[in-house]
Amino acid sequence: MKIFLYIAIFMLGAIIGSFLNVCIYRIPLGESISYPPSHCTNCNTRLKWHDLIPIFSYLILRGKCKYCKEKISLKYPSIEFLTAAAFLITYINYGLSLYLIKYIILWCFLIVISIIDIKFQDVYAVTTIPAIIIGVIIAIIENMIYFTPFWNYLLGGAIAGGIIALIVYITGGMGKGDIEIAALCGVFIGWKYSIIMIFLSFIIGAIIGVILIVSKKRSRKDYIAFGPFIALSALFTVFYGSHILNYYVGLFT
Repeated sequence: MKIFLYIAIFMLGAIIGSFLNVCIYRIPLGESISYPPSHCTNCNTRLKWHDLIPIFSYLILRGKCKYCKEKISLKYPSIEFLTAAAFLITYINYGLSLYLIKYIILWCFLIVISIIDIKFQDVYAVTTIPAIIIGVIIAIIENMIYFTPFWNYLLGGAIAGGIIALIVYITGGMGKGDIEIAALCGVFIGWKYSIIMIFLSFIIGAIIGVILIVSKKRSRKDYIAFGPFIALSALFTVFYGSHILNYYVGLFT
């Protein structure tokens, strides 16, 4: 029975990942994410349902459009798989609970925001503001169900966003969009984990930055999007933040 639930959660993630691909492609262009229906970006042929089966359609079509034979970017099935994996891992850790819903919503926003940030070095309010609002609504619901302090999440957003804002306005080395990304993550994970998340984001950013420079894929003068580092650290904090916090507290007790 459990294996069927795993498959269902994974497929749900893949389907939503397919929709996230639409968001990633259309939001920077200022296009509607609901209309027109999915179509080939090269020949504009409207795609049928069997052309849109997440991951499998790409494999069956061998990475090419069925109608014009234009090559389909590997990023599409990759994002579908990434979303599916994130959903499954979250379910394994939190089961069927409010936390499952909460974190898969967070992953959806962060995947869209991160890919757009990597590709265009830009963060759109249409992705961050709704995420913050939804995070606040979930915090209210969580308070009603689990009696978790509502202020914990508001303070999380304020601390995470505030730390990045301070860095942005003092050094000018980061974008203002990073403030919004940090704030929305803080609203979802709370103030204690927000501190861990920010700390990890700089460690992850430094490691990946060095790797990119050493591999000569980036130079020291090139801009490297920081949003994905915040997103990755948020993911890591959700799954391992309690272990890190307990270890740190144990050092002083």
